[in-house]
Amino acid sequence: MSVLEIRDLHVSVETEQGTKPILKGVDLTIRTGETHAIMGPNGSGKSTLAYTIAGHPKYTVDSGSITLDGEDVLAMSVDERARAGLFLAMQYPVEIPGVTVTNFLRTAKTAIDGEAPSIRHWIKDVKKSMTDLRMDAAFAERNVNEGFSGGEKKRHEILQLELLKPNFAVLDETDSGLDVDALKIVSEGVNRAKENTGLGVLLITHYTRILRYIKPDFVHVFVAGKVAEEGGPELADRLEEEGYDRFLTAEATA
Repeated sequence: MSVLEIRDLHVSVETEQGTKPILKGVDLTIRTGETHAIMGPNGSGKSTLAYTIAGHPKYTVDSGSITLDGEDVLAMSVDERARAGLFLAMQYPVEIPGVTVTNFLRTAKTAIDGEAPSIRHWIKDVKKSMTDLRMDAAFAERNVNEGFSGGEKKRHEILQLELLKPNFAVLDETDSGLDVDALKIVSEGVNRAKENTGLGVLLITHYTRILRYIKPDFVHVFVAGKVAEEGGPELADRLEEEGYDRFLTAEATA
């Protein structure tokens, strides 16, 4: 069992108005095989946590730690984090002109594993995953995310997840912009990856609709850069009914 631990994490970002603290002491422990949902209002620090784990240079870690099986994640480069087993599915996947999906996936797999996958088995695995995600085979020869719809970009993110087989996946609002059918297909892909590899999932979302398909073991509510409350799936149901008003009112009072 692998463990991703976040301890007293404080993160800031530079703005035109100066340094702005975003995360203000976050503690989380995620084990392989577990699904953790992070919910909260806009601006609460959810995406900041995702990009800090992945190593985005925009965010400055002021104090605290992130470790993976005891190893210091913050001391790793972005590619070292990927090779260590961390994966980020972005809220807004970027386009990579001139690089086909096929070449991108095989290059990424080679970089993570340290050796190129067997062509025969690799092609078979790619075709199966694309079929499971209901992606047209023609997408394999298109440039990465270029001209893709929002739903197609999200399916491509989950295609990467299934093929690269990380230990931990951070899914940053993967449900954003998906219609009902695409949401179900993408969720099934995440569940498949977890079932096949024992993946640990950190799922960031505003809404409970994706939690109908990807069942969380734990739910964490982020407010003003901190974990305001933690619980099981029932906490997500309560948030669906009540919203975040009680947390925001408490924060304003404090």
